[in-house]
Amino acid sequence: MWRSLVLRGGRARLLWGVAAPGSRRSYKSDPVSTVELPANPLTVTEIKQYLRSKDVPFHDGYSCLHAPSIFVEPSGAPAGKETYTMFIDKTTGQFLCKETSVEGSWQDLQDCLEVMQKEERSFLSSQLLLGYGESPEEREERERGLAEVQTIWASSVPFSDLSDEEARLVKTMFQITKITNATLKKFGVRLFKPTKSLVFPWFGGPSSELKGLKLLSAQIGNSTTTASEGTGGSGGEVQYTEATLPKNSVYYNLFGLPLVGRADSELVLTARELDVLAVSQSTGLATVALPRGDTCLPPSLLPYLEQFRRVTLWLGGDIRAWEASRIFSRKLGLRRCSLVRPGPDQPPPAEALARGKNLQRVVKGAISAAHRSIVSFRQLRDDVYGELANTDQVAGVRWVRFPELNRILKGHRKGELTFKEWGSPTGSGKTTFMSELALDLCMQGVNTLWGSFEINNVRLAKIMLTQFSMQRLEENLERYDYWADQFEELPLYFMTFHGQQNIKTVLDTMQHAVYLYDINHVVIDNLQFMMGQENLSDHIVGAFRRFATNSSCHVTLIIHPRKEEDDRELQTASIFGSAKASQEADNVLIMQEKKLATCPGRRSLQVTKNRFDGDVGIFPLDFLKASLTFSAPVRAKHKLRKVSKEEGDETPKTPEDVSVVADVATSAKKAKAGKGAKAAKNSTTTTASESPESASIPAGDSKAERSPG
Repeated sequence: MWRSLVLRGGRARLLWGVAAPGSRRSYKSDPVSTVELPANPLTVTEIKQYLRSKDVPFHDGYSCLHAPSIFVEPSGAPAGKETYTMFIDKTTGQFLCKETSVEGSWQDLQDCLEVMQKEERSFLSSQLLLGYGESPEEREERERGLAEVQTIWASSVPFSDLSDEEARLVKTMFQITKITNATLKKFGVRLFKPTKSLVFPWFGGPSSELKGLKLLSAQIGNSTTTASEGTGGSGGEVQYTEATLPKNSVYYNLFGLPLVGRADSELVLTARELDVLAVSQSTGLATVALPRGDTCLPPSLLPYLEQFRRVTLWLGGDIRAWEASRIFSRKLGLRRCSLVRPGPDQPPPAEALARGKNLQRVVKGAISAAHRSIVSFRQLRDDVYGELANTDQVAGVRWVRFPELNRILKGHRKGELTFKEWGSPTGSGKTTFMSELALDLCMQGVNTLWGSFEINNVRLAKIMLTQFSMQRLEENLERYDYWADQFEELPLYFMTFHGQQNIKTVLDTMQHAVYLYDINHVVIDNLQFMMGQENLSDHIVGAFRRFATNSSCHVTLIIHPRKEEDDRELQTASIFGSAKASQEADNVLIMQEKKLATCPGRRSLQVTKNRFDGDVGIFPLDFLKASLTFSAPVRAKHKLRKVSKEEGDETPKTPEDVSVVADVATSAKKAKAGKGAKAAKNSTTTTASESPESASIPAGDSKAERSPG
């Protein structure tokens, strides 16, 4: 029995090849868009046993098993002297022959070995799997993409052909004034003058042909950041925008790999191509850049990193890069990995070179990724300082569409478990709200996996696409391809489960997705549908808690609470199951609804638990039917009432806990055409105490209050 994950991969939006809004394309089911997942996950022991049964020699590597390729005619070398050019992933069984570029799943490899045994062959033709299953439409699209790559590459200019003044200006723009023309020539970097972009080539395959390009553009920033890796922020800062050909989801270039020698045993792994230039020029070490920065390390690239006894990960200068380094080191093998800790004195490599830092010393000073079970404060000292010096980054990824939630939760953090209670009947919008909440993060590069056990994936994807485009596409079908092309590039994935499922199967699927796509956020909608029962088992909640912690992945569980009286609001105690279930959660979010009200703002989101810093609070929401989105309503002045303590609360309240804090915010209203703008004051929010019963919801802004203890 086989399961699958539906892929919506990639991150950066392409600058070329976007369909005209009025055009309509025909599509064929894409075999690459699904990942086959066995219900019973494969183990390395099973892989070894099968290879031994087929008399295939192999030896252990860091993340792969190495074996002689079955797609190359045997050289006749004696036993033990064969060339091991086929790599088999120990986790998934996927294989790659580096000599012929043939790759496939574990099932493909088993089928090939069975054919060899049955027909008594010593090897198989590499053409057997190359291009397997490619439709005419796919072949046409691939050839069109390659033609575009060749056109841009041929129009690009080597730096040696630029005048000294022009080369100096370009280097200043990209802050690489200390990178020599010799280094740029060595790595094949060119300039594409029409967009003033640096061009980084992707050479691959047995004949090292040109397979793709990455273009990096720089511009002076304004108040809004559009760069996938830009510095962002205020005017005057340089922002960088990336584009890849082919599209990001199938761009697997380890930039710098063609320059790695077979005898090289030490590697520096970076997140940007400019960092490769800096490290290579300063240290002379083999250096490569990940194709999607610090967001993902695709397992298909692991075979190319097997030859190195030491891998130093220097992915950037912030907390996000540091977290990615620790996650990627697990795939690569902890014992051979060293990590460069971000800090004021250890910025990203390109910046470090520009500031005159000794990159050789930084690489040698990298710390081991392997950790001991017991440590002293000396080992924790730098980590503690890093969290104190980077409080905004430690707080996590902030929502763009829900600023009120940022003020309470501060951000979305890896490794946490969130309960999301919905106090309304089925069909009242819980999936719609949660999809927008997750989409907000996904649009900022948070790799997301959805497990929708209540509604099917087509309906869920339709909701999310409407929220993404902020319009009803059924009324604008001519715009469908335009928005679908952009939506397809989001790092968004779906499980294909529906209805009741075994918890072990779901967790195995989640673990598989974390390994393949470096998932940062898993959404389960909803837990009762998945379990087939209302009460939350401590065992099931504990399993999700362990997964979130061990995988450094945020898990959001949507649940139905106990039935309450119409005049009573939900609280943390409304969660089905024992008290231990709510204790496992880091965050508890409750969607309150005034059941007898029909006016805007009858729904509100309440945070009743926040383990990160204790702040709790509540703010109202409006539902915009045209775009299926929620937002905080903007209202006139409201009269505030003082909240009182009710009996039966779990935690005793002090007078400070029931105080009301009011803020007044000013919002500008646009006048009608031909008239000036006039300002109006809007009275906004009150503070919620820890008890859900003790909150009033007056307006569109929110103020958070620290919960006692």
